[in-house]
Amino acid sequence: MEAEKLWNKYLKEHPEHEGDTYVAWAYGAAPDELAELTLKGIKTATASAYALYELENEPLPKPGDFSIILDSKGVAVCIIRTTHVNVMPFDEVGEDFAWKEGEGDRSLRYWRKVHLEFFEGEYAAHGMTFNEKVKVVCEAFERIY
Repeated sequence: MEAEKLWNKYLKEHPEHEGDTYVAWAYGAAPDELAELTLKGIKTATASAYALYELENEPLPKPGDFSIILDSKGVAVCIIRTTHVNVMPFDEVGEDFAWKEGEGDRSLRYWRKVHLEFFEGEYAAHGMTFNEKVKVVCEAFERIY
């Protein structure tokens, strides 16, 4: 289903959100797997590179924002709503957030390993260097549809 169709279906059941907007996006790494974890309610948080928001001139997510999660083919999987956003150095992300990310064994060690690899690649693609003191955007959300 296309993002707009899913959004319109949601609005039919929740007309109080008529006029609200959404952003449709896919996870950068393993989009199908992470979309499925989000759909199942296992993944309730995500982390992104703070510097890339500035570089791409995109606003940071904020509580109340709606997003439609897409799979690798651009198919809308579910709708989430941001509940909390915290910007912090990579090395200050804690166990609670790693658990909410829902990936692997949900440990902080696993989270740091896969996200360090991911962010290093993202930064390298933009001619930048990532280190553990670089700020990341930690976004918590709830799947609402």
